[in-house]
Amino acid sequence: MALAGCGSGAATSADANGAIVHLDDATAAPGLRGTSLATPMPKPDVRLTDTSGHPYDLRAATTGKLTLVYFGYSHCPDVCPTTMADIAAGLNETSAAVRQKISVVFITTDPERDTPTVLHDWLAQFDPTFVGLTGTWEQISGYADQFGIPVEKPRQQADGSWVVDHGSQVTAFGPDGVARVIYLAGITPADYAHDLPMLVKGA
Repeated sequence: MALAGCGSGAATSADANGAIVHLDDATAAPGLRGTSLATPMPKPDVRLTDTSGHPYDLRAATTGKLTLVYFGYSHCPDVCPTTMADIAAGLNETSAAVRQKISVVFITTDPERDTPTVLHDWLAQFDPTFVGLTGTWEQISGYADQFGIPVEKPRQQADGSWVVDHGSQVTAFGPDGVARVIYLAGITPADYAHDLPMLVKGA
């Protein structure tokens, strides 16, 4: 899994147990264009707040759906908007029947600046069905840890710019609520369009 240094340019990688590894050693998922998780991951019990200010229970809200979860922030200059745009473009290449069986959930790693309104408007640029979630930093970092995703608390530098380091992978939970595949940097809309129909069917 990758740590994106949004605003800093730093990057490392870690496996699901937190051990540092090289992405060159990652294993391709058979028949898919994503990367296999060494150990399948049950969907964590995430309870945060959506952009309407309502409680959001990830497991309950996405039961039976292919669910793509990403941790990031709206002020990100590169990785986050690119990832959301690629997912949206990939979804647009799938059928309506497939699309309705997929949920995309974006969890902010910058809760102070990503107010519900900011997060809602930013995600709507990519796809109005994308779900944005926020909460306290303690809640978010705790959930990220359950996903095996490294995050760092946002920090402002002397020049006024912000650094918000976070894992850049997209975790794909199948309709059975278990993730076996993640998507790292370099995945294209065509890759998502190729994989999503198969993941919806339980591949």
